[in-house]
Amino acid sequence: MEWWVIYLLTGGFVGFFAGLLGIGGGLIIVPVLISLFTAQDFPADRIIHMALGTTMATIIFTSIASLRTHHRHGAVDWQIVKNISPGIVVGTFSGATLAGSLTGQFLSLVFVIFIFYAATQMLLQFRPSAIFQLPGKAGMFLAGSIIGALSSLVAIGGGLLSIPFLSLCNVKLQHAIGTAAAIGFPIALAGTAGYIANGLAHGENLPEYSLGYVYLPALAMLVAASMLTAPFGAKLTHSTRTGILRGIFVVLLYSLGIRMLLGLV
Repeated sequence: MEWWVIYLLTGGFVGFFAGLLGIGGGLIIVPVLISLFTAQDFPADRIIHMALGTTMATIIFTSIASLRTHHRHGAVDWQIVKNISPGIVVGTFSGATLAGSLTGQFLSLVFVIFIFYAATQMLLQFRPSAIFQLPGKAGMFLAGSIIGALSSLVAIGGGLLSIPFLSLCNVKLQHAIGTAAAIGFPIALAGTAGYIANGLAHGENLPEYSLGYVYLPALAMLVAASMLTAPFGAKLTHSTRTGILRGIFVVLLYSLGIRMLLGLV
C-alpha cells in the first residue's frame, strides 16, 4: 500500500503542474515510474516499457479534461483534428509496437534526448513563426504519423510537437494549443492500445495487476490524484508566481534528464 501512496503523491504533483503550465505530465511521470518500478523489483528489461505504457494510459483521462475545457472556449479546430487523426492513430500505434522490440537502454536514450529538448523549449519559450499553410490530407497524414510515432516513444500527449507544427502552419496560438489538446486523445488511445497489445504478446513475467505494459494500480492512483490537483494549478495560471514555478519545473526536467543520462552511462 505504501507504493500506492507514492503514486498518489506523484499524480498530485504532476496534475498541479499540468494545470498550471498547460503541459502533459509524461516527462515527469516516466522517470518517477522507472525509479518506483525498479524499487519494486519489476523485470529490469521491461521497466521502461511499463513506465511508458502506464503513462500513456494516464493521458487518456487527462486529455479528456483538457480538450473539454478548450472546446468550451471554442479553441479546438475540429477539422484539423479530423484530418490529422488517421495519421496520428497509425503513427502512434506503430510507435508503441516498435517500442516493444527496442531495448530498454535505447528507449531510455530516446527519452533523455526528448526531455532535454522539452526543457530547453520551455526555458526559451520558443514559438516558431508561421511560414507555411496547412497541408492537404496526405501531408496531414504524414505529419500526424510522425507526431504520433514520436509521442508514443516518449509517452506524451503530443503538444510539444503538434503545437509547433500548427504554429508553423499559420494556426493561431490559442487554436494551436486547443487543437493539440484534442489531438492528445487519439494519441493516448492508440498508444495505450499499442503498449497493451505488445505487453500481452511479448511481455513475460510481468507484475500482477498488469494489463500488457500498463500497471493498473499506478494508473488508478496517478489519474485520481492528478484530476484533483490540476484545477488548483489552472487557477494559478495568471499568478505572478507562474514564471518562478515554470523555472522550477524546467530545472526539474533537466535534473531528471541528467539523472537518467548518468544512469545510462
